[in-house]
Formats: sequence, structure tokens, C-alpha cells
Amino acid sequence: MSGGREVRVAMWSGPRNISTAMMRAWENRPDTVVADEPLYAAYLARTGLDHPGRDDVLASQPTALDDAVAALHAPLPEGRTVHYAKHMAHHVDLEADASWTEAFRNVQLIRDPAEVVASYVRSREACEPEDIGLLQQQWLMERWDDAGLDVPVIDAADFLRDPESHLRWLCDWLGIAFTDRMLAWPPGPRDSDGVWAPHWYDAVLASTGFAPYRPREVELSAHDAAVAEACRPAYDALRERRSVVQDTA
Repeated sequence: MSGGREVRVAMWSGPRNISTAMMRAWENRPDTVVADEPLYAAYLARTGLDHPGRDDVLASQPTALDDAVAALHAPLPEGRTVHYAKHMAHHVDLEADASWTEAFRNVQLIRDPAEVVASYVRSREACEPEDIGLLQQQWLMERWDDAGLDVPVIDAADFLRDPESHLRWLCDWLGIAFTDRMLAWPPGPRDSDGVWAPHWYDAVLASTGFAPYRPREVELSAHDAAVAEACRPAYDALRERRSVVQDTA
């Protein structure tokens, strides 16, 4: 479906977005292999943070950034021509060189920070601005702008209102054929899921497609509201640049 030309996609998101469902959509393509949060172990090793399943994550992936990036360039299996990496932007080290990202077809996936924080704090007690990825997404975009890269921005709310048109548009941008297999998938775990899946993926494991969009009623504590507001300028700047996709079906 990609015409034999190799395509390596890097989808950058924050947590508590539709990033894992998006990974399901791409993995359901017969020409695609996926990588689930390939920088996670390197992030935990660098920061020392105690996330659920930390030891398992560290044992499952390269803990050095150079090794993790090298794995993203590994040869694809026979018959596969698309590599899709689901990245969490908060795994990026803002003190490190990010030029390695320029070798990939980068895409930004964003979500309103109030909705992200509301979902995040249901799973973890504490949340700070650097935990939800938007600040890092803006930082990455500035570097890609400097490099002259074309990087689409997709807002999750827009996407869920019309997944098919967005996926058709994205496939066209990547130069690969759309398939309706991206719109529905079997429920359950995948071998490609990170070892952290039991801690985070309950909803996705039960899913068979993208859930319809519905507005969220968000109530946040004063601290959590302040976190969301600290990230809002980054979100607004990225949303201003979002790809406006018309119905292309």
C-alpha cells in the first residue's frame, strides 16, 4: 500500500490522548510495523522517575537515547514498508540534540490540556506542566521550523469528529495508500504493546475503533488547573497551525 517506498512516521503526542488508538489503526495495516513509546526506558533512566512498572520498562527497551534511535532505523521485515513510532513528547530531553528527529516524517497530535490533565490525574496523583508533553511539542516544533520541515498538527477533537478524512489526508501527505483497515481493529493486547500496557491501556484493549468525539466536562483542582493553564499557550500555538481537513471520503 506504500508502493514499496519505505516510510518512517514519528507521531508525537502527550499522554492521555488518542495516541494508542492511533497506533492500533496503523498496526492494522498489513504493510506497517509499529514501535510503542521507544524512548520510554531512556526517559526513566535519565530522570529516575518512579512510574508504574518502571523496572519492567527499563528491562524491555534501550536505556540510552542513541541505542533507542538506532532501533528506529532497523531494517523492516520482508513485506513491510511503513514504520510507525508512537512517541510521547515528554520523553524528550530538552537539553539534548533533537536533530535525530529530522530523519522521520514527524506529525504532532495534540489535545486540550485541561482534558489531558483531568485524565492524567485519574491515573497518577501528581501532574506538572512537563508531564503532559505540550511544552516539549512546542520545543520540537521550533526546531523543526528552524530545519525547514513540514510537520502537520492534528487536534484529537478534530480527528475524532472525522477519523476517516484525517487518516486519508495523512496517508496522502505521507505518499501512501489509505486502507479502511485503519478504522477498525480486533480488541485485545498486541505483542507490540509496551510492557506498561496493563497499567495504562484498559480502554484501548477493549476498543475496536476510534470512539466518537464527545465534549468533556472537566473539573480540576486549583493546582491541576494551573498546570493546564501553564500549557495552554503551547497548545494554542500548535492548534493555530493544525491541519484543517475536509471530508475526503
